[in-house]
Amino acid sequence: MAARTTSAVAAPARSISLQSLALFGALLALVLASAFGVIHSSHDCRRLYAVLQQLEADQWYLQEDYGRLLLEQSTWASHYRVERVATRELNMQAPELEGLKVVRP
Repeated sequence: MAARTTSAVAAPARSISLQSLALFGALLALVLASAFGVIHSSHDCRRLYAVLQQLEADQWYLQEDYGRLLLEQSTWASHYRVERVATRELNMQAPELEGLKVVRP
């Protein structure tokens, strides 16, 4: 039997062209720019969501305040209170029938 001799064949050396290197660099720069864009937009989203939550809380408090103010206004403007203030503090009284005059155009 004949001895088989195998010689180690070295793989051919690949040379990286300048064009491939430039393309790789450009793609790497675009990937990094995209990653930073995602980071920036995520940060903005979280910040704006926090602002939205604060504004919604402010709206809730203002709505509650508005309801209390409407109740207070209706209390101050009630017919009974207006009549009482007119009678007691301003000494006003309803005119009698003899003092009424009807004016027609």
